[in-house]
Amino acid sequence: MSAPAVRQMTFGQATVEALTLAMRADDRVIVLGEDIGWGGNFGQFKGLLTEFGPRRVIDMPISEAIIMSVAVGAAATGMRPVASMSFVEFTMGAMDEIVNQAAKFRYMFGGQATVPLVLRASDGLLRSSAAQHSESLEALFAHIPGLKVVAPATAADAKGLLAAAIDDDNPVVYLENKRVGWSRGEVPEGEYRVPLGSARVSRTGHDVTIVCYSIMVTHALSAATTLARDGIEAEVIDLRTLVPLDMATVDASIEKTGHVVIAHEAWRFGGFGAELAAQVSETHFGRLAAPVARVGAKSSHIPFSPPLERAVAPQAEEIVDAVRSTIGYRGRLTSTSGA
Repeated sequence: MSAPAVRQMTFGQATVEALTLAMRADDRVIVLGEDIGWGGNFGQFKGLLTEFGPRRVIDMPISEAIIMSVAVGAAATGMRPVASMSFVEFTMGAMDEIVNQAAKFRYMFGGQATVPLVLRASDGLLRSSAAQHSESLEALFAHIPGLKVVAPATAADAKGLLAAAIDDDNPVVYLENKRVGWSRGEVPEGEYRVPLGSARVSRTGHDVTIVCYSIMVTHALSAATTLARDGIEAEVIDLRTLVPLDMATVDASIEKTGHVVIAHEAWRFGGFGAELAAQVSETHFGRLAAPVARVGAKSSHIPFSPPLERAVAPQAEEIVDAVRSTIGYRGRLTSTSGA
């Protein structure tokens, strides 16, 4: 069987294509949010109004609570809405609808009601967007039973994961990192899906496992190239989906390497990496050659100043330092015995 044809396109163009195909295939798929009629803040809805009209591409008032209330109601009554929150911080104005309604309906009605909606939001850093437009809040959503959480890192996954999220009968939070949104890559033509809950090995290696997602995959691959010059071969695992979580792929890599670095752009304290580190330690305690290392943002609001922003948020250099530290770990007894 021949591989599907591919085209070069940006992450944002890939999501437009996924949504266009879904809307052509199913009249129940609608889009709603602020300023989406002209294409959205990052062009992620460009051209949809022209093809599908204002009954299916719906510009909403500036009220996140109203957007999510309409989306939840539409989903519960048979539609498949894709709701845009623009920036992830704006979801804070709709947390009751997300947490107490969308996430709980299926459970509270004993499976008789489903809420097949996708909540799209842009997260992460981009050009001094400052404290209210630069955060990564995936750990909040991952903490809520009933929500699925997706964080693609490539244009192909952007298309495949969005298509799978629209198909899903559960609410899916689809997080689009702002810097990843402008990246380009090869994307399969036509219908294409990436199953939720399937991680990918982005780079093979045998010395250390770097577990990451979203923009940190880009930084991890850059770090791996730097480390290879020193003879350290890093395996990079792109989780792609946080909930459901594919720990089997992570476990297989750790069995091979014995060293683990977990990296995300969100705050290190209380971040999703803490859950990953706990699961890794519980499963692989006797096999780890060093403690699990975590890379994340410092506990600070994201500054507007570019140098301060860089000081807070991690990139490839921090991953390189963490890998070198964990590879060089010799343990408390060894380090003190020579004192």
